[in-house]
Amino acid sequence: MASAAPAPPSPNNLKRIVAASLIGTTIEWYDFFLYGSAAALVFNKLFFPGSDPLVGTLLSFLTYAVGFAARPIGALVFGHYGDRLGRKKLLVLSLLLMGGATFAIGLLPTHATIGSAAPVLLTVLRLVQGFALGGEWGGAVLLVSEHGDARRRGFWASWPQTGAPAGQLLATGVLSLLTAVLSDSAFTSWGWRIPFLLSGVLVMVGLWIRLSVDESPVFKQALAHAEARKAEQGTAAEKLPIVSVLRHHWRDVLIAMGARMAENISYYVITAFILVYATTAADVSKQTALNAVLIASAVHFAVIPMWGALSDRIGRRPVYLLGAAGIGLWMFPFFSLIDTGSFGNLILAITVGLVLHGAMYAPQAAFFSEMFATRMRYSGASIGAQFASVAAGAPAPLIATALLDDYGSSTPIALYVIAAAVLTLIAVGVAKETRNRDLADVDAPADTEPVKAATADAHTV
Repeated sequence: MASAAPAPPSPNNLKRIVAASLIGTTIEWYDFFLYGSAAALVFNKLFFPGSDPLVGTLLSFLTYAVGFAARPIGALVFGHYGDRLGRKKLLVLSLLLMGGATFAIGLLPTHATIGSAAPVLLTVLRLVQGFALGGEWGGAVLLVSEHGDARRRGFWASWPQTGAPAGQLLATGVLSLLTAVLSDSAFTSWGWRIPFLLSGVLVMVGLWIRLSVDESPVFKQALAHAEARKAEQGTAAEKLPIVSVLRHHWRDVLIAMGARMAENISYYVITAFILVYATTAADVSKQTALNAVLIASAVHFAVIPMWGALSDRIGRRPVYLLGAAGIGLWMFPFFSLIDTGSFGNLILAITVGLVLHGAMYAPQAAFFSEMFATRMRYSGASIGAQFASVAAGAPAPLIATALLDDYGSSTPIALYVIAAAVLTLIAVGVAKETRNRDLADVDAPADTEPVKAATADAHTV
């Protein structure tokens, strides 16, 4: 009972869908990265006073890492309901949760006002942020992947990925502007709250755009098939998406987790930890470090669609492998350039690092989407991506800061990122190329050949 693939959307409709995914991911990453930047710059003083500055930073990054711990839970919950109810509904919910938590952080009393309750409340709100982001990524990339032109899926699906540098750009830009126009005392006293409160306005814009788009046609087709099959075969309960993922796609989940290691760790070392390293070890001003990340994030935003388009031409794996190898090779030059204290070298170090990161991040959306069957795709892609973040991005700034504190050198930090790059090279190296898979047909386990039309009915959704 295989049916024809859904008709491709019109160019205008596809652009609106891409815009809806991009605006949402930009806002959610703005909220998430804003916390990371604030953790590096002011939260150690506001919520963990009395500690040694570096210890306070470690405690601040610990609350930062807590957000990552909630991301797998978000992936499980949003993945389950996203595979049952659709992508769009869950994306609206994730945006509301993330924006609400971020706005609340802007209103949060500090340690000086309510004592130890302040870091506790901060941690709770960080958990809500992580939970929401755990569900956001999978839904956003699937909404585009399942709507888009299969021949250019890598390019179109890479646009939601630009939400990360766009959010970083927005968060860093607002913080950079505030630190430039406010004194240190004013920024620490009240200025840091402004970027968090701005999130409320951004969420309203994001909701307006997201509510205007249609559900994924691939998902609607798969849901119709499932309902028809259920009617034919009786009322047998449909397997939970997570059960199907672990049964048919456990290898793909492990590959996705391995693929995330270098991408996730390198990104948070380059964008979050560098604010600590540059201002302490390299004696660079806070403003200079923020400006360098700002410029590099703009380049990062521009190159991600280019890498995505390249993955449509030569495959997901070659582009991903290039990025993983490049980031490993760049780590020692990266820190050497930072150590000079030169603003130009700082920009060069971070920009090259983020360009290489983009070679992994750009094809990731299409690559992970193509690994999983439609009715378990939200769960599979989200679980693979977000469970890895607990071991990768969550502790990365924490581990890097601890290594700096223990050794007073960038060498162990560089080796840490290089080890992650090796893991990613192995994971992507054993993966199969997915570029030519039709998302409407990939209903068998991803380690088998796509099913033929004559047998598609046996494997549908």
